[in-house]
Amino acid sequence: MNKNLSIALLGISTLISAQANAADCTGLPTHSELKTALTAARNKANGGFNLDMWGTIVNRDGDVCAVAYTGAKLGDQWPGSRVISAQKANTANAFSLPGLSLSTANLYSAVQPGGSLFGLQESNPVNVAAAYAGPSSNYGTATDPLVGNKIGGINVFGGGLAFYNNNGELLGAIGVSGDSSCADHNIAWRTRHELHLDHVPSGVGTPKDNIVFDISGSKSKSGWGHPVCGANSKKTNNTVLTEAPLN
Repeated sequence: MNKNLSIALLGISTLISAQANAADCTGLPTHSELKTALTAARNKANGGFNLDMWGTIVNRDGDVCAVAYTGAKLGDQWPGSRVISAQKANTANAFSLPGLSLSTANLYSAVQPGGSLFGLQESNPVNVAAAYAGPSSNYGTATDPLVGNKIGGINVFGGGLAFYNNNGELLGAIGVSGDSSCADHNIAWRTRHELHLDHVPSGVGTPKDNIVFDISGSKSKSGWGHPVCGANSKKTNNTVLTEAPLN
């Protein structure tokens, strides 16, 4: 084959591949905006262990739009939490609707044996090829190889929240990971508020898609309960976090 033709075909192939990975992220935060909001939220009192965090945003189609971390360098937060944050974003998006938001925290009790959604966590497996593609040095940057790909995965503890704009439109979701699951939820909650994408229509928590602490023994009174994460956990209200006694 002619050398110039080979180069041209390679260029076309690369362009097609790039276009295939071009996600529609209209109305969603950029990498820089995510990193700024995530860092601001992480730096407040959220319970947990005060650790650095990963955050991932997906659009309504489940395509990853941004991945960021709060630490000074890649190894400052748990490496495994990058993919977990993406799973949480995928889950919150996949199981929220224009009129009903379900956070990943809301799913914990429902997926336990005997729960109304038992087996849900085995569905929609992670796209492993996307999760671990490319050099690690790109992880959490604007060129993270997750961006533009569908990550898949189901995660059923705190840290994933759907995004609703000020018109009440469901645009996608955020997933946060890197600390206790209760702190993950709190940081996701605050990050969403910082990004002005918390115009949630309704949910199963109080308020709306907030974490529910109503498990006694092994039973959730509402069916949507999440375990407390220790004495340093915190409950949330609709805009800020407040100390509250835990049972």
